[in-house]
Amino acid sequence: MDLIADILLAAGALGAGFYCLVLSRRLKSFNDLEKGVGGAVAVLSSQVDDLNKSFAATRKMTDMSTQELEQLTHRAEAVAQKLELMMASMHDMPEVQAASAAPAPQAAAEERDALAAAYESEATHAEPVEEAANTGVMFKRHSRERNRVA
Repeated sequence: MDLIADILLAAGALGAGFYCLVLSRRLKSFNDLEKGVGGAVAVLSSQVDDLNKSFAATRKMTDMSTQELEQLTHRAEAVAQKLELMMASMHDMPEVQAASAAPAPQAAAEERDALAAAYESEATHAEPVEEAANTGVMFKRHSRERNRVA
Protein backbone atom coordinates (compact mmCIF):
# COMPACT_ATOMS: atom_id res chain seq x y z
CA MET A 1 0.00 0.00 0.00
CA ASP A 2 2.84 2.37 0.80
CA LEU A 3 4.40 1.56 -2.52
CA ILE A 4 1.25 2.53 -4.44
CA ALA A 5 0.98 5.79 -2.47
CA ASP A 6 4.62 6.63 -3.22
CA ILE A 7 4.12 5.92 -6.95
CA LEU A 8 1.01 8.10 -7.06
CA LEU A 9 2.82 10.88 -5.14
CA ALA A 10 5.77 10.74 -7.55
CA ALA A 11 3.40 10.78 -10.57
CA GLY A 12 1.58 13.82 -9.10
CA ALA A 13 4.89 15.62 -8.53
CA LEU A 14 6.03 14.90 -12.11
CA GLY A 15 2.62 16.11 -13.45
CA ALA A 16 2.86 19.31 -11.39
CA GLY A 17 6.43 19.90 -12.61
CA PHE A 18 5.37 19.40 -16.23
CA TYR A 19 2.43 21.77 -15.72
CA CYS A 20 4.77 24.43 -14.23
CA LEU A 21 7.10 24.04 -17.23
CA VAL A 22 4.22 24.60 -19.68
CA LEU A 23 3.01 27.65 -17.70
CA SER A 24 6.51 29.14 -17.60
CA ARG A 25 6.84 28.90 -21.38
CA ARG A 26 3.41 30.48 -21.90
CA LEU A 27 4.29 33.30 -19.50
CA LYS A 28 7.56 34.00 -21.34
CA SER A 29 5.75 34.23 -24.68
CA PHE A 30 3.04 36.37 -23.05
CA ASN A 31 5.59 38.88 -21.70
CA ASP A 32 7.75 38.85 -24.83
CA LEU A 33 8.60 42.50 -25.66
CA GLU A 34 8.33 42.03 -29.42
CA LYS A 35 5.25 39.84 -29.90
CA GLY A 36 3.31 39.55 -26.68
CA VAL A 37 1.32 41.78 -24.39
CA GLY A 38 4.52 43.14 -22.89
CA GLY A 39 5.39 44.74 -26.23
CA ALA A 40 1.91 46.20 -26.54
CA VAL A 41 2.13 47.63 -23.03
CA ALA A 42 5.55 49.13 -23.78
CA VAL A 43 4.28 50.74 -27.00
CA LEU A 44 1.16 52.10 -25.28
CA SER A 45 3.28 53.47 -22.45
CA SER A 46 5.51 55.38 -24.87
CA GLN A 47 2.43 56.69 -26.71
CA VAL A 48 0.94 57.92 -23.44
CA ASP A 49 4.17 59.78 -22.68
CA ASP A 50 4.14 61.39 -26.14
CA LEU A 51 0.50 62.40 -25.74
CA ASN A 52 1.20 63.94 -22.34
CA LYS A 53 4.05 65.99 -23.83
CA SER A 54 1.93 67.19 -26.76
CA PHE A 55 -0.96 67.97 -24.41
CA ALA A 56 1.32 70.09 -22.23
CA ALA A 57 2.64 71.95 -25.29
CA THR A 58 -0.89 72.52 -26.57
CA ARG A 59 -2.03 73.81 -23.20
CA LYS A 60 0.89 76.24 -23.10
CA MET A 61 0.09 77.54 -26.59
CA THR A 62 -3.59 77.87 -25.69
CA ASP A 63 -2.76 79.86 -22.57
CA MET A 64 -0.54 82.20 -24.59
CA SER A 65 -3.26 82.66 -27.23
CA THR A 66 -5.81 83.38 -24.52
CA GLN A 67 -3.60 86.06 -23.02
CA GLU A 68 -3.03 87.66 -26.43
CA LEU A 69 -6.76 87.65 -27.15
CA GLU A 70 -7.51 89.23 -23.79
CA GLN A 71 -4.98 91.99 -24.48
CA LEU A 72 -6.43 92.62 -27.92
CA THR A 73 -9.95 92.67 -26.50
CA HIS A 74 -8.97 95.26 -23.91
CA ARG A 75 -7.33 97.39 -26.60
CA ALA A 76 -10.40 97.10 -28.81
CA GLU A 77 -12.68 98.12 -25.94
CA ALA A 78 -10.51 101.16 -25.22
CA VAL A 79 -10.55 102.19 -28.88
CA ALA A 80 -14.32 101.69 -29.02
CA GLN A 81 -14.75 103.98 -26.01
CA LYS A 82 -12.59 106.62 -27.66
CA LEU A 83 -14.61 106.36 -30.87
CA GLU A 84 -17.86 106.68 -28.95
CA LEU A 85 -16.55 109.80 -27.24
CA MET A 86 -15.47 111.23 -30.60
CA MET A 87 -18.89 110.51 -32.10
CA ALA A 88 -20.59 112.08 -29.10
CA SER A 89 -18.40 115.17 -29.40
CA MET A 90 -19.29 115.46 -33.10
CA HIS A 91 -22.98 115.74 -32.18
CA ASP A 92 -22.19 118.63 -29.84
CA MET A 93 -20.54 120.70 -32.59
CA PRO A 94 -22.62 123.52 -34.13
CA GLU A 95 -24.03 122.77 -37.56
CA VAL A 96 -22.74 124.72 -40.54
CA GLN A 97 -25.24 127.10 -42.11
CA ALA A 98 -26.93 125.31 -44.99
CA ALA A 99 -27.15 128.40 -47.19
CA SER A 100 -23.44 129.19 -47.17
CA ALA A 101 -22.24 125.60 -47.51
CA ALA A 102 -24.66 124.35 -50.17
CA PRO A 103 -24.03 125.13 -53.85
CA ALA A 104 -26.72 126.64 -55.99
CA PRO A 105 -29.73 124.34 -56.42
CA GLN A 106 -29.37 124.22 -60.20
CA ALA A 107 -25.66 123.26 -60.02
CA ALA A 108 -26.38 120.64 -57.37
CA ALA A 109 -29.12 119.07 -59.48
CA GLU A 110 -26.85 118.94 -62.55
CA GLU A 111 -24.04 117.37 -60.53
CA ARG A 112 -26.44 114.79 -59.07
CA ASP A 113 -27.73 113.88 -62.55
CA ALA A 114 -24.19 113.51 -63.90
CA LEU A 115 -23.19 111.24 -61.01
CA ALA A 116 -26.34 109.14 -61.47
CA ALA A 117 -25.63 108.74 -65.20
CA ALA A 118 -22.03 107.75 -64.50
CA TYR A 119 -23.15 105.22 -61.91
CA GLU A 120 -25.71 103.68 -64.29
CA SER A 121 -23.15 103.37 -67.09
CA GLU A 122 -20.69 101.63 -64.73
CA ALA A 123 -23.43 99.31 -63.48
CA THR A 124 -24.36 98.19 -66.99
CA HIS A 125 -20.76 97.59 -68.13
CA ALA A 126 -19.37 96.13 -64.93
CA GLU A 127 -19.14 92.40 -64.25
CA PRO A 128 -21.53 91.03 -61.65
CA VAL A 129 -20.02 91.08 -58.20
CA GLU A 130 -20.90 88.53 -55.56
CA GLU A 131 -22.35 90.01 -52.42
CA ALA A 132 -20.36 89.65 -49.24
CA ALA A 133 -21.48 86.94 -46.87
CA ASN A 134 -21.44 89.27 -43.85
CA THR A 135 -23.80 92.07 -44.78
CA GLY A 136 -24.72 93.28 -41.34
CA VAL A 137 -24.42 96.35 -39.23
CA MET A 138 -20.81 97.46 -39.04
CA PHE A 139 -21.19 99.90 -36.13
CA LYS A 140 -23.78 99.92 -33.40
CA ARG A 141 -24.63 103.13 -31.64
CA HIS A 142 -25.05 102.78 -27.90
CA SER A 143 -27.40 104.80 -25.79
CA ARG A 144 -25.90 107.90 -24.19
CA GLU A 145 -27.73 107.32 -20.90
CA ARG A 146 -25.71 104.18 -20.32
CA ASN A 147 -22.38 106.04 -20.58
CA ARG A 148 -23.30 109.02 -18.41
CA VAL A 149 -21.97 109.25 -14.88
CA ALA A 150 -24.46 110.56 -12.31
